[in-house]
Amino acid sequence: MEAERMKAFLIIAIATIILGAVFPRPVSAQQTLTPAKHESPFACDRLALTPELRKRHFDELGPKLHSLTTGVRELPNGYEFEFPTESAIIQDVAEWAAGERLCCPFFDIDMRVGSEGGPFVLRLTGREGVKRFIKSDLARWFKG
Repeated sequence: MEAERMKAFLIIAIATIILGAVFPRPVSAQQTLTPAKHESPFACDRLALTPELRKRHFDELGPKLHSLTTGVRELPNGYEFEFPTESAIIQDVAEWAAGERLCCPFFDIDMRVGSEGGPFVLRLTGREGVKRFIKSDLARWFKG
């Protein structure tokens, strides 16, 4: 039963990412000129995930992705993490990203698979302060 629930969560996560890329939400001129009214604090809300999803996200996926990270690139407002381009890894990163957007809603999360065998990267960026949070919260992802 738990495996079915995790599979359904993964399918929903991947579909959400794909649909967001294919059918982006239209942005009105008013939205682009109006600053956000609420900014989440820089803190991971672990309670945003069910106990099962929290265990999967923090105890399984996080450590697994840390071990699979092949490179890190610093950006002005965050970091880009490179991973192998295997389908199973792309699915794990998509599942992690879907969970991460719930517990850390202040992240801008982008995934990109390069053409012609190019790299697969996860980009975490955001407003002022996000970069420091990433460096602290995901310290184990930075190989040194």
